Amino acid sequence: MPTHPSPWSYGVRPDDLPPTGADRLLVWLARRQWRTLVAGACFGIPWMLSVALVPAAVGRAVDDGIVARDGRALVLWSLAVVGLGLVSAAAGNGRHLFAVRNWLTAAFRAGTVADLAVRRAGPALTRRMPAGEVLASFTSDFGRMGHSFDVFARFMGAVVSFVVVAVILLRGSVLLGLIMLVGGPLLVASLAFVMKPLQRRQTAQREEAGRLTALGADTVSGLRVLRGIGGEDTFLERYRSQSQTVRRAGVRVAGTQATLDAAQVLLPGIFVLVVTGVGAHLAVDGRISAGQLVAYYGYTAFLTIPLQTAVEMADKLITTRVAARRISRILAVEPDHPVGPAGPAGPASGATVPAGPLVDPASGVVVEPGRLTALVAARPEDTAAVAARLGRTVAGRHGVTWGATALDDLAVADVRRLVLVSQPDPRLFSGPLREALGGPDDDARRVALDVADAADALAAVEGGLDGELEERGRSLSGGQRQRLALARALLRDPEVLVLVEPTSAVDAHTEARIAERLAAHRAGRTTVVVTASPLLLDRADVVHLVEDGEVVATGTHRQLSRECPAYRSVVVRGEED
Repeated sequence: MPTHPSPWSYGVRPDDLPPTGADRLLVWLARRQWRTLVAGACFGIPWMLSVALVPAAVGRAVDDGIVARDGRALVLWSLAVVGLGLVSAAAGNGRHLFAVRNWLTAAFRAGTVADLAVRRAGPALTRRMPAGEVLASFTSDFGRMGHSFDVFARFMGAVVSFVVVAVILLRGSVLLGLIMLVGGPLLVASLAFVMKPLQRRQTAQREEAGRLTALGADTVSGLRVLRGIGGEDTFLERYRSQSQTVRRAGVRVAGTQATLDAAQVLLPGIFVLVVTGVGAHLAVDGRISAGQLVAYYGYTAFLTIPLQTAVEMADKLITTRVAARRISRILAVEPDHPVGPAGPAGPASGATVPAGPLVDPASGVVVEPGRLTALVAARPEDTAAVAARLGRTVAGRHGVTWGATALDDLAVADVRRLVLVSQPDPRLFSGPLREALGGPDDDARRVALDVADAADALAAVEGGLDGELEERGRSLSGGQRQRLALARALLRDPEVLVLVEPTSAVDAHTEARIAERLAAHRAGRTTVVVTASPLLLDRADVVHLVEDGEVVATGTHRQLSRECPAYRSVVVRGEED
């Protein structure tokens, strides 16, 4: 594994473990791009400060040039206004550049750490979080993660310019300066009465939207079943109900958001009126000059910018924290297996194939190298748990050993390379069939398809190997999908192949052909088959009968059929010959 991140990793290494709290995650992201945040502030401060100083220059032009009838002073202060405009334009370009960069970097880095967390957690993620919620995070939350980083440069400029204007006003009028220093922060603080409800309602709306996405995804995957049992109306009613729930949550968010948007205009406007009124009163009393009055009026017009920026920062921070909280839930999911030194997404460490049998002490199952071993149980979950431990996909230190090597001592990537577990509900992804199957070449693919007796499945795909599979192979029958998945597993050619109910969706004639060809194809290779099919069991070199999670009988299929009544009751479903 490389010591330094690649140029495209944005400072994220495969073994990085970001914090799982929303606020701590935001701080973690900020620390990794502090340079660009500081650079953005270095442009944002002069950008807004130059705008803030324009009223001061205009006021001096009025007092020193127009009132005093000094043409030279008028020209100099006019040039100062032009210079401030040029500084504002140049600094504004730099500020915008770093604002976009900060936004993109934060969003991309958040997506990267979430992707690493998804691959690290594996199947544990969708067992603890709805798939729709995960999808919603990947489609919308990452963009929101960058909002606060985008506004940061303007916010820093707003803070500095607000303080500078307050100091100028204090020097000209203590009353106006105090109004600025006290009234501005109070106006921003008053928004807490709106921001807290907004954050709660945004969180609720995002959760309801995630449930709606999950409902849609589940329905798409089971569309054929729904049509088969006439369940379309039931689904439509559920989807309509959840959609209305999302709509109502969105309306609640919109009302609070509208209040906050109105406050962004109303509160600074009130503040401007107060400062302008006080300044006009001071000018009438002769306590400030005409130029100062013009400058104060300009300050009041300018003050709407930093105050609105502060309100916007608070609004964006709410949105960012909601997104960070959802991403933190992904980061907090622990994998079902201990993480090896290479990490779940890292490259295999190149460990050699251990010598000796694969042993699961929890059940007593022993898988001898180079043999076809079958596992059978009255309760499928017993043998499925053994298969999961052999593939290192369950929680806890299960103690499975391979010869003298414990699987816990191997990197996760090495275990996945050496041991392949093919589940009974295979997933096929859309795309070219050739890519979905994998394998070194078309000759190997045809051999694997022949072993899986999947000629009809190949013919069902228009274009054959060059054809396109629909999502999850929806155009194929369950048996065809199962056999294509079997061919895909065979093409991986792992050191240990674990097949869980590989023929549960095919007829007896097809099953017999698969059993014969599978035994011949995997001859001399280590293979484990979890099944109760006599046709597959008869081809196994050794069969383990598992009851209550432990091996209670071992032998060949024919031996156990003669000598073990419990075995016969499982295999022939209680029907004696």
